[in-house]
Amino acid sequence: MSTTLNTPAIQQRNLALDVFRGMTVCFMIIVNTPGNDQTTFSPLHHAAWNGFTPTDLVFPSFLFAVGNAISFVMKKWVNQTRGQVVFKIVKRTVIIFLLGYLMYWFPFFRLEAAHNFKAFPIGNTRIMGVLQRIALCYGTASLMIYFFKVRTSVIICILLLFLYWILLYQFGDTSQPLSMTGNAGYKLDVWLMGENHMYHGEGVAFDPEGWLSTLPAISNAVAGFVVGQWIQKKGNTYEGVSKLLLSGFALMVGGYFWDLLLPINKKLWTSSYVVYTIGIDCVIIATLIFIIQLQNNVRWTRFFQVFGKNTLPIYLLSELLVTVLFTIPAGSNSNLFRWIYQNIFSYAGGYLGSLLFAIAYMLLCWSVGYWLDKKRIYIKV
Repeated sequence: MSTTLNTPAIQQRNLALDVFRGMTVCFMIIVNTPGNDQTTFSPLHHAAWNGFTPTDLVFPSFLFAVGNAISFVMKKWVNQTRGQVVFKIVKRTVIIFLLGYLMYWFPFFRLEAAHNFKAFPIGNTRIMGVLQRIALCYGTASLMIYFFKVRTSVIICILLLFLYWILLYQFGDTSQPLSMTGNAGYKLDVWLMGENHMYHGEGVAFDPEGWLSTLPAISNAVAGFVVGQWIQKKGNTYEGVSKLLLSGFALMVGGYFWDLLLPINKKLWTSSYVVYTIGIDCVIIATLIFIIQLQNNVRWTRFFQVFGKNTLPIYLLSELLVTVLFTIPAGSNSNLFRWIYQNIFSYAGGYLGSLLFAIAYMLLCWSVGYWLDKKRIYIKV
């Protein structure tokens, strides 16, 4: 991990992509930290299983943004040896994966009901997760793009989407191949990691960021790379924006019709979900380019740029800080997170108070990013 000041690499950022990254992180923090999960507006919840909500767009958009970034970074690979490039890709993949693993293990102890601290054994830590999937998709997409032509990488991704479709039905339960504990990805995760190393937020051991479902997610990153390249070539033209917009609509329609055969499902990261979310991201990017770069309407972008310039550290801060708030005891048998919500935000009502808490927390994280930006500090992994 390194800290850089105002270098040419920072100065040459694409404003629309910075805003896209910033909007993604901003929304991610809001949906991840409601004041009360039981009284949260439905669009800020993930779909219970099959289906789609605005919240289901956040994670694939993060991967899409990772692919965008690769399209800018690869220019530096030209003057480096193959060994140097591969080492940097693998190193960054490992670091991001470990950051995600340590983030879930943090703070390495748990608080019992009697407010006694108890060590949290490594045998119960979650192995996969958001950053871990980002790491694997970044590493795989980068190596594919580096060793193969872009066209070949796209073909591989298309084949992966169809392969994943086949695997789900071939190795899932005969009666319910797409159920939470009957799908092929669940079976592979239990076999590879065991239930103690899986996510338990669904009430059972099921990891929405499992190993098998990471395969189709690679396509979101590769698609982001392809769009990033297109933006650098023709992004500032009406023709370029129009074709990007039309491509996005075509992919959305394709994902919608694929849903009839393979349901759109974020937690399984189905192939139809991949195509649908890539389409939406293309439309969003095209719209941002039109507003920001073609219409030169940039006054509102500063807020999201703050998130976009230090995406990973701000996301890590948001996750680690909320863990600290849940760990600190406050009130009777409660924690500081709940205490703040109950004593300040709950007076606005259940749903509105929960949303206001999430927005306030997001603004707190934004203020740290704003300070970093003011000091021209950009933390890279």
